[in-house]
Amino acid sequence: MSGAVASDGFFRRLVLPGFAFKAVVIGGGYATGREIAEFFVGSGPMGGLLGLLLAMAIWSIVCAVTFEFARQVQATDYRGFFAELLGPGWIAFEIAYVLFMILVIAVIAAAAGEIGSALFAWPTWIGTALLLGLIIAVVSRGTAAAERLFRYSSVLIYAVYALFLILALAAFGDQIGGKLTASTPGAGWVAGGVTYASYNVIGAALILPFLRHQSSRRDALYSGLLAGPLAMLPALGFFLSMIAFTPEIGEAALPSDFLLTRIGVPWFGFVFQAMIFVALLETGIGMVNALEERAVAAVRSRGGTLPATARIALSAAIVIGSGVLASKLGLIDLIASGYGVFGWIMLFLFVVPLLTLGTYRIITRPLEIAST
Repeated sequence: MSGAVASDGFFRRLVLPGFAFKAVVIGGGYATGREIAEFFVGSGPMGGLLGLLLAMAIWSIVCAVTFEFARQVQATDYRGFFAELLGPGWIAFEIAYVLFMILVIAVIAAAAGEIGSALFAWPTWIGTALLLGLIIAVVSRGTAAAERLFRYSSVLIYAVYALFLILALAAFGDQIGGKLTASTPGAGWVAGGVTYASYNVIGAALILPFLRHQSSRRDALYSGLLAGPLAMLPALGFFLSMIAFTPEIGEAALPSDFLLTRIGVPWFGFVFQAMIFVALLETGIGMVNALEERAVAAVRSRGGTLPATARIALSAAIVIGSGVLASKLGLIDLIASGYGVFGWIMLFLFVVPLLTLGTYRIITRPLEIAST
């Protein structure tokens, strides 16, 4: 029994934050492959791979610093975190975040509609409505419900991506190896890696409610460094599979569907698309939960509590509004027009202040306080 308790404690302190970060990143970062195509295919096979590795390193560093800074200032939601990091400027982050959240939910809602159409020939609105309804159902039950979902959905996601790579290597691995060895890094891979990392790394500040099990600097730093690889491993496998069909795969609305057709295993196509739907669900839950926990903390600071009906109403307003946006714009247009802009916004509102002011405060904080 004690071994099981210790193992669960290890998971909650060091692994769960990485699972939660992956959950927030995956839907808007690489679930369908469209985002990888947008930022990395143009740099060629080797350039794209280097760009992804650069983004992974940035994620690890920013997550580690974010987790430790949050622990020191005792911030349990993004509002408290940015009030300490930016002072009155926290409101600029909140405005940017709400707009970004709407964009991401619109993207995943559009992708869910495409998946439902591809798998079952549904009208796209059915897949979108199903995803949004599930997000509302889970988020209205709080962070503990999201933790339970992330624990089991992550196992499914890693297993399916691993099998995807194995089947891709079996079907067209010779093309992957040939293009990769003949490739040299193309222009733009550094900018692509930094921009991609910057718009996704916001997840480090959104998962602060999932850090409640941590109690030391070691927990914060180790879990932060681990979060980068945990979030990026599926994306690396996905990109390796995409290499066989570069550059033409860069024009596909759903690169995942493009590759599944060429793998040619019908039953796995269904499994993979279902997994993507779960990944999109994770991201929606992670992003809306962050806003709800911020609202809960604000109400609590005034001596009140946020009723369950209010949580449901807030999450419903967010996801339904974003779903309407998804119905007006296409998936490629949403990604191309929105993600790059928010990447630079988050770089200046989050990453730069964190790695300068935040790091300085961590280093200069009295050791007896910092190590508690």
